[in-house]
Amino acid sequence: MQYFGTDGIRGFVGQFPMTPDFIMKLGWAAGKVLGAEGTQEILIGKDTRASGYMIESALESGLSAAGVNIALAGPLPTPAVAYLTSTFRADAGVVISASHNPYYDNGIKFFSNEGSKLSDAQQQAIEKMLQHALEHGIECVASEHLGKARRIEDAAGRYIEYCKRSFPSHLQLTGLKIVVDSANGAAYKIAAKVYRELGAQVISIHDQPNGININAQCGATSLSSLVEAVKNHQADIGLAVDGDADRIMLVDHTGAVVDGDEILWILARDAQRKGYEGGVVGTLMANFGLELALQSLKIPFVRANVGDRYVMEQLSKTGWRIGGEGSGHILLLDYAQTGDAIVASLRVLALMVEQQASLAVLKQGMQKLPQVLINVKYQDTGINPLDTRPMRERLVSIENRLGQNGRVLLRKSGTEPLIRVMVEATCRETAQDCAEALVEMLV
Repeated sequence: MQYFGTDGIRGFVGQFPMTPDFIMKLGWAAGKVLGAEGTQEILIGKDTRASGYMIESALESGLSAAGVNIALAGPLPTPAVAYLTSTFRADAGVVISASHNPYYDNGIKFFSNEGSKLSDAQQQAIEKMLQHALEHGIECVASEHLGKARRIEDAAGRYIEYCKRSFPSHLQLTGLKIVVDSANGAAYKIAAKVYRELGAQVISIHDQPNGININAQCGATSLSSLVEAVKNHQADIGLAVDGDADRIMLVDHTGAVVDGDEILWILARDAQRKGYEGGVVGTLMANFGLELALQSLKIPFVRANVGDRYVMEQLSKTGWRIGGEGSGHILLLDYAQTGDAIVASLRVLALMVEQQASLAVLKQGMQKLPQVLINVKYQDTGINPLDTRPMRERLVSIENRLGQNGRVLLRKSGTEPLIRVMVEATCRETAQDCAEALVEMLV
């Protein structure tokens, strides 16, 4: 597809495609396509980026011109929009967010009325209609048929109650000291409140968004301040979400980071103990140590392409209920139909309370292999830098060197102009040396 990537449409604000004109036409195209399927109302939520106001208004104009009503939910986590789309009987949901990216980026992603990403067929239909709008302009419906906008009251409160219901009713978090890093993002009012209302003592950091500090040296992609806060406050656990709160990263009481792969291990092992007979879906980037640990318990494991939508596709194919990414997208289909940082963290916290165990103890049993990831910027010249003869020869040489004791993954990012070079090996020095040897061929 030309515009939709692995996580919707995303880009630098003010540059194509993140311009008011494009976004208005996108809204119109989405309204025409989804409206043809009987859509009456689309719910829109956003994170805390200053550009969200502009994008929201442009989308609203396009949808209204297509004859579709709009429900405005304000700043909300991505999983909250997915949930509320169903709760309010909206026909589709839209999230305005660039997730973990800096403030100067923004993006748009769509959800069905069931809280899942739109199908490829629906996205292709929207792109076809969008191309028509870009070339010929839009055709506005008659005035009496224009879509109307309304603002949802207490959307955050409804989502907070939903999160709390995912936590076992016979348990509470009393006695736990938790540091919460909201990334100055969409969960800045919500995350800490959920844990407090379940009884925890909460120290909240990075919860003062100003439109440009989202994900800035904080949140799930920058954990140093959370590690420091956990140690300084002698907390039991630290929790960090990203800008739209669909991914979660943890820090144990010693200051050690617990990533998405380790969270999957903790939750899958517990699910097996409680009778779960399915497997786990990871991604091509999942640490080989996760695969080995699950193998030791005879828990099936498959890898999907990177991106939570591809994890969801594999879960649908297999009928399994647990999947996710090392970056912290955790899919627990018994509780939510999309990645939900708060819900996933509550499952881990419930285990800490049930087993009277620290996070450091819960994660035992999985040994991660050293993994080196280097992101290389590139300019799209029409030639895939991964397909050149010198690159292929270097890759064969590296793979022969690693043998059965490691693996290599080279891939283009679906959301940024980056090539991701990942190498795993039993020795970090070997992994680093091999990764750098591959990067040499790309710069």
